[in-house]
Amino acid sequence: MTYSGRVTVGGPADVHELKDLMITKIAVGPMDNNAYVLRCRATDEQLLIDAANDADTLLGTIGDDGLASVVTTHRHPDHWQALAAVVEATGARTYAGREDAEGIPVPTDVLVDDGDVIRVGQVELTARHLVGHTPGSIVLIYDDPHGHPHVFTGDCLFPGGVGNTHNDPKAFASLMHDVETKIFDVLPDETWVYPGHGNDTTLGAERPHLPEWRARGW
Repeated sequence: MTYSGRVTVGGPADVHELKDLMITKIAVGPMDNNAYVLRCRATDEQLLIDAANDADTLLGTIGDDGLASVVTTHRHPDHWQALAAVVEATGARTYAGREDAEGIPVPTDVLVDDGDVIRVGQVELTARHLVGHTPGSIVLIYDDPHGHPHVFTGDCLFPGGVGNTHNDPKAFASLMHDVETKIFDVLPDETWVYPGHGNDTTLGAERPHLPEWRARGW
């Protein structure tokens, strides 16, 4: 089956099978959050990006092989509703951006800074700190040695624009700057984007619209 990245709450997960990594995307909760289970194919170690909601659904997706770690992309409550239950059930280590950790009511084991590497088995993910949607939002980049990069953007980048900056021009300018300099300027058009809500996209599909986003201010 070809991966599409289109999932719905209550529907099946979609699985993106790469040579070294399996990415399972599932939608959960009343705000249609995306959660991603990453499995290293060499070791079967697993990492969850955003224990957003529906702990039973997430634990069912994780399965019997356990969970090594959970990364919370940012402090907004819709991205951590199931975090306490998932950690209690699995004993997973928790990660979050340093500036957002205090807003997440589950203790963060590892505070993440810009450029830090988070590992799942033999696979390395590079964290980038993007300021604007929240002070401590992080995205994770997997630079696939066998293909193009993959980036998990939380609520910082979606098809059609950057994340909500609540009509704050300073926050919008900051987020646009960070998205452009840390994502668009360094990654190719083929880069696959996995957002915190909704469908996936690629940087190539979004790149022509950057001037439009800047002009409209959101």
